[in-house]
Amino acid sequence: MTTIEPTTALRPAPGRFRAAGGAGRQYAILGIGLIVLFFVPFVLPDAAQPVAVRTLIYAIMAVGWNLMSGYGGMFSFGHAAFFGVGAYTNAYLLTTYGVSPWISMILGAILSAGVGLLIAYLCLRYKLAGSYFALATFAFAQMFFLLTQNLEFLNKTDGINIPLLPDESWAMLQFEQDNKLYFWIPLVLLALAVAVTIAFVHSRAGQYAQAIRDDAVAAESLGIKVMKYRLITVALSCAITSVAGTFYTQYYLFVGPEQAFGMHVSVDAIIPAVIGGVGTIWGPLIGAAVVGPLSELVAGMLRNPPPFLEFLQGTSGLDVAVYAVLLIVIVIFLPKGVYGTIRERMRK
Repeated sequence: MTTIEPTTALRPAPGRFRAAGGAGRQYAILGIGLIVLFFVPFVLPDAAQPVAVRTLIYAIMAVGWNLMSGYGGMFSFGHAAFFGVGAYTNAYLLTTYGVSPWISMILGAILSAGVGLLIAYLCLRYKLAGSYFALATFAFAQMFFLLTQNLEFLNKTDGINIPLLPDESWAMLQFEQDNKLYFWIPLVLLALAVAVTIAFVHSRAGQYAQAIRDDAVAAESLGIKVMKYRLITVALSCAITSVAGTFYTQYYLFVGPEQAFGMHVSVDAIIPAVIGGVGTIWGPLIGAAVVGPLSELVAGMLRNPPPFLEFLQGTSGLDVAVYAVLLIVIVIFLPKGVYGTIRERMRK
């Protein structure tokens, strides 16, 4: 019997996977986008900087989530676990041992990847897929949430406050609140996350991961090691998400169980990718650019409504309801996300 090698059986076909030239164009777009966004802080009002920084954090989380769920086909509803591991690793090492956040960022990414590999291995080993895999990741995130609430060395429900330094420090990633570096640093981290995604998607491992996502049984029958390439995807996804957690802690100078492992954290990772377009390079970024300012704009409009909407002023929870309705409308009319739908229509 003749054995079919995976490299031969799954040679990228035209239109199936992007060629190396496609990767080059995407790197070029990324470089141009990075240069353009570099000048945003110079025209952004000071009051809008926190929204811009939060949007970049959402984008990094969404890029990480999209790797596992969009390209790997393993829907995660517990990415808060990996975000929180990065956030708490940084907070604990800095406050206890004085470790630089830059080092903690690397250590947190490694630890988060290890946690993700363990969770994914257990789920895949026992054939948990689809909604069962999503529920399992959610369960692990909730387990971490409960653990941090009860662990003394993590200050239980009080969380960990990052000491405020008297002077700015690159080593400790602390600057004046309005310093433009608070925008540029997550922007560079986001660019690196996207670059990793582009490299992965166009690599052999990335192509195998997408083939497994499309049909795991067929891929395995052709000799592809399903477990191996799924775990590679998970590790990259968790490491990127952890970086967002580390920067979050340094920007807000605090982390607690709710901020690190709360259910809303997982939702914050999912929504930008879904709104922008799951399984695309640029979808999570476009989704974050929509979602990040949207909630702030809605809340601001309802706090100070125009004259014809004055009767809505002071209504509790209305901003959340309106925000949710807007997201639903976007999903209904753009079922593949903003970028995904536009790309499909342009191809047609």
